[in-house]
Amino acid sequence: MKRAPLLVATIGVGLLVDQFVPHGQIATDIGVWIVYLALLRAADSTGRRQLIACLLISALGECFLSLLWGLYDYRLGNVPLFVPPGHALLFLLGTEVAPRVPDRLARWVPFAAAPLVLALAITGADRLGVGLFALLLLCMRFGPQPKLYAVMFVLALLLELAGTGLGNWAWRASDPWFGLATTNPPLAAGAFYCVLDLLVLGTQRLSARTRPA
Repeated sequence: MKRAPLLVATIGVGLLVDQFVPHGQIATDIGVWIVYLALLRAADSTGRRQLIACLLISALGECFLSLLWGLYDYRLGNVPLFVPPGHALLFLLGTEVAPRVPDRLARWVPFAAAPLVLALAITGADRLGVGLFALLLLCMRFGPQPKLYAVMFVLALLLELAGTGLGNWAWRASDPWFGLATTNPPLAAGAFYCVLDLLVLGTQRLSARTRPA
């Protein structure tokens, strides 16, 4: 886990600087992009394709989920430039942590989350979480790396708790399209990150198939 401290520090310090330092979002944009480009340069060909795919897919996803669907809002009403490369850094962190997590522990992640998701849905506090939790189950059942998705689900929840707790972004009280109540953040928000990773890995496999032998 050579890169893990750098990745954690970049994400954590970036959130703090964005929130509490004057013009901190610009500083965070620059810092996160510097780290992303350095890791991109140091990666092998497979790693570069993953990082680029993660950047592009997450940028499109953020525009859809935040600006179009309106599930959450960043504090300045934009999608900060550090967010897409930040997703790529979290993806890298997941790929470093996942191989060191026992298979049995990873399989227990959805079982541990299920009672909380169900309780929040029954009380009406978070009904959006049911659909998000279903996404997690689909990723773990049909995706090629279920342990990675379980790890990303947990890492993403920690990131969401940090970001919403500091005020970098906030989830709306209800889904603007379907009117489903949710919390800030939803317990199963990490499912979106699982889908991102699934798409990144799928793009990698598609690219490998289409490259000339």
